[in-house]
Amino acid sequence: MQRVLVIGSPGAGKSTLSTQLASVTGLPLFHLDQLHWNPGWVESTTAEFDDRLAAVTAGPRWIIDGNYGRTLPQRLARANTVIDLDLPAWICLARVISRVMRSGGTVRADMAPDCPERLDLEFLAYIARFPGAGRRRIEASLADFSGERVRLKRQADVRRFMQSLAARA
Repeated sequence: MQRVLVIGSPGAGKSTLSTQLASVTGLPLFHLDQLHWNPGWVESTTAEFDDRLAAVTAGPRWIIDGNYGRTLPQRLARANTVIDLDLPAWICLARVISRVMRSGGTVRADMAPDCPERLDLEFLAYIARFPGAGRRRIEASLADFSGERVRLKRQADVRRFMQSLAARA
C-alpha cells in the first residue's frame, strides 16, 4: 500500500478510516474536500481542482479520501490500493445526521477552512440513493482496476482490517 484511495458513500467513514490508515502506515493523507473547496464553501474551478489533484497523485506515496467521481479514473491510474467502504445507506445517513448535530456548525478537520458542517435535503437524498447509482458508478470505474481492492461492508470488517494492519506495523 503506497498509493491508496478510500472511497464510499458520504457518512461511510472515509475520513476516519483514512486518518487511522495514515497513522498506521505513515502515508501522507489528502482529503478531496480540502482540494475541492475554497474557504467559505466556494467551489474551486475544474482547472484548480484538477491541478491540485494532479500535484497529489504525482507523488510516490499517499492516501486520498473522497469520491468526486469525475476524477476517479485519474486517481485509479496512479493508485495501487482501493479501500471501498460499502456500508448500508441507513448507517451512512445516521452518521451524517449525528455528525452535523454534534458539530454545532464547526469545521471538520478533513474540510477546507471556513466550511462549517451543514446539511440539506439534497445531500441526504444523495446518500440514500448512493447504494444504487453511486455504487454502480464505483463498480464500473473499478472494473479495470488491477491493484488491490479491499471492500468493507460492515463496521466489523473495518475494525478487522485496521487490526490486521496494526498487527503488521
